[in-house]
Amino acid sequence: MRFLIFILLVLPLAIFAQQTDFNYPKDTSFNVESAFRKIEKQFPHARVVNEFSNPAIQEKRKVVYYWLGKRALHMDIFYPKVAKMEPVPGVLLIHGGGWASGTKAHLVPMAQKLAEAGFVAATVEYRLSPEALYPAGVVDLKTALKWLKLNAGEFGLDTAKVATLGTSAGATLASLLGTTAGNTNFAAHPLQQEANDKVHAVINIDGVVDFTDPNESGKDENPEKPSAGARWFGATYKENPGLWIEASPISYVGKNTPPTIFINSALPRFHAGREFYLAELNKFEIYNEVHTIGHTPHPFWLCHPWFDETVPYIVTFLHKVFD
Repeated sequence: MRFLIFILLVLPLAIFAQQTDFNYPKDTSFNVESAFRKIEKQFPHARVVNEFSNPAIQEKRKVVYYWLGKRALHMDIFYPKVAKMEPVPGVLLIHGGGWASGTKAHLVPMAQKLAEAGFVAATVEYRLSPEALYPAGVVDLKTALKWLKLNAGEFGLDTAKVATLGTSAGATLASLLGTTAGNTNFAAHPLQQEANDKVHAVINIDGVVDFTDPNESGKDENPEKPSAGARWFGATYKENPGLWIEASPISYVGKNTPPTIFINSALPRFHAGREFYLAELNKFEIYNEVHTIGHTPHPFWLCHPWFDETVPYIVTFLHKVFD
């Protein structure tokens, strides 16, 4: 009898674990350790940023925001532990990795720091190119944004003050979300309730906003070594330039684009499209900031001391546009 009760209790958990562990293609080439190993000789003072604990922060990890058959899409949510607090602004954090690799765990320390500063911060999983080509990941992120708004009361989120933050490839996606509110080309997965996909601020950390820039579109000379863009689109720029243009945030930047901050490394190739984007914001008198951190590698946000410089830029910007 006890054995039967045990089976009845454990079986649903086993089924749930089996569903959430659904096997799908993964590229693990980009991770914090590999990124650090590439830069440690040139930057011997660099130190990897780690997660931390703070009793003032609440967290909910591996929250499923959408099911695609047996495939669960997750986010980790961090938010201030304050009883009966007024709703606070939120940030959806999007990891990088060439639209092919990386995980939401890479941005957990940044999410924790934002929660510590008084924001709801969610670092989100989305489908990458080995699993699904563009625009699947964009659709996932639009869905995550809507899900977060629909469940705002659970985390004390102010749905009128939601920013997207991305790093590298994730920064391109954060900018794309910020510039395409209401665009039916990127409609979210169906949810039980409806919510808007409007973003109120964009934080772009070293992400290109123009795929047609030669630094991105001119890479595919060797068919055996496709660029990150070609892997994501399933076609090179020469084969299908329309896709590369369609996915470029500069194709949509305009009067409805929210305030934006660019935080860049010292490497110009990751600034592609930035000046045109800023010129459009300035034309419509939309608030923007640019911070280029000198003598930095590309994945600077994953390491001290640059992480410690980046976070205050973000917090100050969010307070400026939301307060």
